[in-house]
Amino acid sequence: MSRSPLPPFDLETAKQKVRMAEDGWNNRQPEQVSLAYTVDSHWRNRADIFEGRDKIVSFLTRKWQKELNYRLIKELWAFQENRIAVRFAYEYSDDSGNWFRAYGNENWEFDEHGLMRRRVASINDKPISSEERLFHWPLGRRPDDHPGLSELGL
Repeated sequence: MSRSPLPPFDLETAKQKVRMAEDGWNNRQPEQVSLAYTVDSHWRNRADIFEGRDKIVSFLTRKWQKELNYRLIKELWAFQENRIAVRFAYEYSDDSGNWFRAYGNENWEFDEHGLMRRRVASINDKPISSEERLFHWPLGRRPDDHPGLSELGL
């Protein structure tokens, strides 16, 4: 299985890979998202460390059951060869209607087929009021004309 664009990345293909990841996560379909990763992909997400697509599906299923109204923006930070670093922010609510914005960084490493074999994520959550929300598109893919992180001052 191959997932273009393939490494080594240039500026255009690295940006494309980042947007593809953002789009996948915004669709919130764990099984579909997991296909972007190798079958033995290694993850560190906050304090959770695990390997494999089955664990990715379980993790994302739990995540999106708790993080409601999830909207994510990713931005390329750096790239070289088969590695990409991104910064991101996402907004979500809990089941009590409280809103949060999570900020973080991810380091990605890809295999020769364009599948992510390593994902290391550091994330911090900040409670926000509904008036402080900045991500106002319908659930799903962020529209192309919606500002990114830098344009939003994040």
